[in-house]
Amino acid sequence: MGVYTTVNPATGEQLAEFPEITNKEAREALDRAAEAYPQWRDRGLQERVALVKRIAALHREQREELAALITLEMGKPIVQARGEVDLVANIYDYYADRAEQFLADEVLDISGPGTAIVKTEPVGVLVGIMPWNYPYYQVARFAAPNLILGNTILLKHARNCPQSALAIERVFREAGLPDGVYANVFANAGQIAEMIADPRVQGVSLTGSERAGSAVGEVAGRHMKKYVLELGGSDPFIVLDDADLDAAAAAAAVGRFANGGQACTASKRFIVLDAVYDAFLEKFIEQSRAYATGDPSSDETKLGPLSSTAARHDLVELVDDAIDRGAKVHLGGEAPDAPGAYYPATVLSGVTKDMRAYAEELFGPAAVVHRAASEEEAVQIANDSPFGLGGTVFSGDLERAQRVADRIETGMVWINSTSKTAPDLPFGGVKASGVGRELAHYGINEFANKKLVRVPEATK
Repeated sequence: MGVYTTVNPATGEQLAEFPEITNKEAREALDRAAEAYPQWRDRGLQERVALVKRIAALHREQREELAALITLEMGKPIVQARGEVDLVANIYDYYADRAEQFLADEVLDISGPGTAIVKTEPVGVLVGIMPWNYPYYQVARFAAPNLILGNTILLKHARNCPQSALAIERVFREAGLPDGVYANVFANAGQIAEMIADPRVQGVSLTGSERAGSAVGEVAGRHMKKYVLELGGSDPFIVLDDADLDAAAAAAAVGRFANGGQACTASKRFIVLDAVYDAFLEKFIEQSRAYATGDPSSDETKLGPLSSTAARHDLVELVDDAIDRGAKVHLGGEAPDAPGAYYPATVLSGVTKDMRAYAEELFGPAAVVHRAASEEEAVQIANDSPFGLGGTVFSGDLERAQRVADRIETGMVWINSTSKTAPDLPFGGVKASGVGRELAHYGINEFANKKLVRVPEATK
């Protein structure tokens, strides 16, 4: 039987271990979710709203405790961890505050006699599979709209943040969610596949790797289940020759090194027009030096450890492959010989297509800077990726930046800013970055039955 384990990535110390659930426990968890669904669905909307508002309030009340847990389990610097908790509370509030608006009947303008409306209704039990890099935020994006809608949830979290997963479930229980409406399950892949196949489960949402997304999508498709997949990204950051280079370099450092560079929407490929390449690179390196590694529990630390030594190993392989094949190291590039999963802020240039770092996602604090001879070439490099999640364009000419943004093949583009997230902004990508959208009103419609009710003529 496998385990879910808390290992402090700052020290390598194993702190806690939780066994996987048994097959019997997995079936029982699904039974409870299925039994809870009709009561939760039929509960008045205002009751669901009140409970979700309470979830938001509890996140704020327990901010320090919740933040400390994710710092402990995946190494997020504590200031950033508090920011994640704040964002999560805002997401629950957002959906609670807009529940009536999002779930209101849509009256159709039809050509025939009578009336037609579209109702937004829940569908049933959902399975969520979430990653470690934003342990609370990723869950909230999925759970908040679906709890408001009236679906019930079985949530499999990442194996390296079990205490964070349990904390979410505890908060929901303290808020008053009925038994079975939301349950954390320390399940294995086989148990999750069986849940997805069960007729009572109506959909699955996964945030994670391409490989995990392909596996989940295959099972869901085989059993005719709706799925949302939020996968990897290798976001381009284009710097045009009329950009404010100081602002661009400062934003580039934040976009690359926040959360240890462990974000699917982190800026990863910096594509700079030739006329400003040298000046931008110098400024970017200087900004990157400020991201020194340190104790993630300190308010002063900007760059903590990676989530695990395994994650660091994967990053080292990509960086070393690039260096061995001729890439130039401007900063960092070598893991320290010390306890923990630390890796320094790293800046590379000269990365070519024969290097793994050209096309693969660098999930950690390593940046690749490309030189582009023209705006056209910058767009070509930006789109020369299997991923299509987010992107950034820096320019002093807003209309020009918009024209470039329109040509970037991603689900999201930011102008003169790094990618950010907010409850009212839709999140999702194209190509290998996934299928579906979360947040804003899009997020509440992914697992909803958009039911048409048609009355052709007046009934006497």
